[in-house]
Amino acid sequence: MSAVIEALTVQFGDKIALDSVALQIASGERFTVMGPSGSGKSTLLRAIAGLEALTSGSIHIDGTDTTRTPTHMRPIGLMFQDYALFPHLSVKGNIAYGLRMHGVSRKHQDDTVAQLLGIAGLQGFEDRSISSLSGGERQRVALVRTLAPRPSLVMLDEPLGSLDLALRESLLEEMREIITNLGTTALSVTHDRIEAFAFADRIAIMRAGKIVRVGTPAEVWNEPLTVFVAKFLGHPNVAEGTVIGRPSSTVLIPTGAVSFTDRGGIPATVTNATFSDGRYLVAVAPRGGSELRVFSDRAIAQGTEVLVAIDEQAIQVLHDDGEAPTDGLLSRL
Repeated sequence: MSAVIEALTVQFGDKIALDSVALQIASGERFTVMGPSGSGKSTLLRAIAGLEALTSGSIHIDGTDTTRTPTHMRPIGLMFQDYALFPHLSVKGNIAYGLRMHGVSRKHQDDTVAQLLGIAGLQGFEDRSISSLSGGERQRVALVRTLAPRPSLVMLDEPLGSLDLALRESLLEEMREIITNLGTTALSVTHDRIEAFAFADRIAIMRAGKIVRVGTPAEVWNEPLTVFVAKFLGHPNVAEGTVIGRPSSTVLIPTGAVSFTDRGGIPATVTNATFSDGRYLVAVAPRGGSELRVFSDRAIAQGTEVLVAIDEQAIQVLHDDGEAPTDGLLSRL
């Protein structure tokens, strides 16, 4: 149930929406593509599904070339953000729809619906109308409807984007568990880092139709490599620095590498403090340097003079997209 995407290019007039995109997704892997609006994430899914004409490139699923296969004959399932459930059908009718289109027997339909409702925690919902369901229940029905025909590859386009934060967090683990229990290979797209990191085995970052970074969530977060990826992921301490052997560089100072100290640190002034997830993120302005963010277990008033220490061994030199990463020794921020 693997998928191999090679040199996939989609062009709309003069605009290149996908620029030689290449991906390999392993069987049973949960793979997520992240990127800002307009980066090409949804176009990538639509191209793999056959809903967008390719300028060039190829798509292989389970070792079979599906580049020119009609959409309805591709071994894929596609779930959109708005779920696209049929309001005139019951929960059971929605889940069984794809099975009926494939000519599956009524008994097999009933058995599959019962199994999937159990996996999704929706036992007893068979005869419920779609209009009677909550947002989270609709999301689960849409997911298992997509999975019912057992596609080789299920693709999820911003699957939690229309839900509020609390509901997204509770359903994210459920969605991951459902897909894992069925052994399905999944490709999702999102702009939300928390959602992507919690769901995916591996992540690709897109920018302007190109893949600019691929790795596990830990690899991509700990080593973003480029300025764009570091800023897109939300690293707060991206600053200009001076690196031996280079005229100037942009560096990443991981937030955990900056701390308050009582002596021997860099003099700085607190400019702001925000509370998030049980701790404070304090902005400080070192004298003559770039503003930094430091974690603290207490609030610190604006204008307070402090000393900050930086673990220089943790500092990373970042590169412009397209520039090959090279090593550099930091001499001064």
